[in-house]
Amino acid sequence: MVNQVFLRKKTIGIKLYSTFLFYSVWSGKINDDYDVDFECEFDWDELKSRGVYEITGHIYLKTADNRCRDINFDVKITEDRQDITNEVECGYSFCKAYFGYSLTPHYAPTPEKPDYEKMFAQSDQNDTILVVEGKKLHVSKAFLSYHSEYFRVLFSSNFKEGQMDEIPIGEVSFKDFALLLSTFYPTQAFPTDKNVEKLLEMARRFLVSSATRSAEYHLINNSNIKNEKMLQLADEYGLTNLLEKCIRRLNTEEKAEQMKKSEEFEMLSDSAKAKVLDRISYSSQFY
Repeated sequence: MVNQVFLRKKTIGIKLYSTFLFYSVWSGKINDDYDVDFECEFDWDELKSRGVYEITGHIYLKTADNRCRDINFDVKITEDRQDITNEVECGYSFCKAYFGYSLTPHYAPTPEKPDYEKMFAQSDQNDTILVVEGKKLHVSKAFLSYHSEYFRVLFSSNFKEGQMDEIPIGEVSFKDFALLLSTFYPTQAFPTDKNVEKLLEMARRFLVSSATRSAEYHLINNSNIKNEKMLQLADEYGLTNLLEKCIRRLNTEEKAEQMKKSEEFEMLSDSAKAKVLDRISYSSQFY
């Protein structure tokens, strides 16, 4: 795709939003040394919400009448590197420039749906049965006790369930309970945006800290959930690393206002609200 801008000395030039596949801002200016500063910045929040985790390809810049040398350079854009800058020798205070790009988005693979029936089938390694909604899950007492304080107590001699061959687990669906166990069973399943909130709920009820950590890792590194919702989840479930990251993202006036007007903001604890407002107050100094 080719776009045209006019570059003048000491002006920022024209910022254009790409109408192709990517949400980005392109800009250029002629600096005090009469060289062209060329920059492309991507809106990673929007790209990530569409499942993009990386962009590769190349960008080129040409000027009319060959006033500046042509450039063509490879690019690799990720969440950690969201903008591209380059300087081109020019020598003029005004020029007409053309830039174009050929970029390919790379999408995160869709995880396979776990086979719970196979995962919790009878085997020599299991020594008890949990019954949820009439379905049986063959599990190891020692393994579940290692990962969950809830089951460590349940399987103890102080409870009748510890002596039963089949133990009923009530007030939970088979799908949700199997989801929880699958996060730490040998054939491990990973959280997704569709189930991560339910996983956090289950992990809190059954005291499975490893599932909570797995959910937080997903939210920090792989999730496309909007920042307002993430912040609310971080506050509700005590995910301190996620909370800090969400608050750091409130780095523009637009994002700050969007957070304050969201229904998630009203659901935050007083301490989380205070942190958000402190961040907004600090960032407003630079707006």
